[in-house]
Amino acid sequence: MLLVADSSPLIGLCRIGMLHLLRETFKHVIVPEAVWREITSADASKAGVQDLLEASWIERRSVTDVHLVHLLRKDLGPGESEAIVLAREIAADFLLMDERLGRSAAQRLGLRCVGLIGFLIEAKRRGLCQ
Repeated sequence: MLLVADSSPLIGLCRIGMLHLLRETFKHVIVPEAVWREITSADASKAGVQDLLEASWIERRSVTDVHLVHLLRKDLGPGESEAIVLAREIAADFLLMDERLGRSAAQRLGLRCVGLIGFLIEAKRRGLCQ
């Protein structure tokens, strides 16, 4: 399965030491460039920075539909906008995003969304964490 992730859930998983659950659950985990920059441009001691830099199994990718990104930017941040567009472009199975407005916009575009809590509940149900 293919997952596109936004920054907030990635940082949350890093904070609780569970980033590895994404690798155990999805065949491919992809983040758009804006999400990568949001996390890695922070101070290296901040949650998520080192974990993301060391996670060679997470792929970063650029979006091609910059026009749709600009349209979404009217209501959303750069990371959320690019995550939605990238998930749509690559026909991702899921978009991992917590922001309510972003999830609403993604669902209007036909994307399947899951938030961090929903993902953790599913991981627990599958026996991947306690």
